[in-house]
Amino acid sequence: MSITTISPQKLQELRNSGEPVELVDVRTPVEFREVHAEGARNVPLDSLDPAGVMADRNGSAARPLYVICRSGSRAKQACEKFTAAGYTDVVNVEGGTQAWDQAGLPVVRGKKAISLERQVRIAAGFLVLVGAVLAMTVHPWFAGLSAFVGAGLMFAGITDTCGMAMVLAKMPWNQIRGDGPACRIG
Repeated sequence: MSITTISPQKLQELRNSGEPVELVDVRTPVEFREVHAEGARNVPLDSLDPAGVMADRNGSAARPLYVICRSGSRAKQACEKFTAAGYTDVVNVEGGTQAWDQAGLPVVRGKKAISLERQVRIAAGFLVLVGAVLAMTVHPWFAGLSAFVGAGLMFAGITDTCGMAMVLAKMPWNQIRGDGPACRIG
């Protein structure tokens, strides 16, 4: 089954026409705090419970649930989780919050943060560099660290699932104190 998508502009047209729209943002709380589509509710992908989200919809379960992330990849994964749990009326917002913001649609801005994608690039680059330096100065087997990170990046590219991002999303600097798994900011 393919995932239904909608452009940010079409979704905003629905809102402007008075159509009730429920928008769930599946990025980390820190990413959500930095910038999010106005009216979005934060339910991080790593703690997403499709049945719980649907139970919290306050009578709007008959309408589509719109899902957004940074660029569309995590939202697609969230839509797949909903579909696997038996909920089919979920829609991925094309291009995510980046496309929403670039289209000039209403956003809520907060404290700046380093995006999860940049954190992955920084961590991967650091680990490859450390592995190479240790392989040249301590023991050649340390090259295995660089190879392991390279294999992980290939896997992430092929499957569109990044283990390092999942681990980094749980780090303290990617959490906001006092917020549970589903928080609403702004």
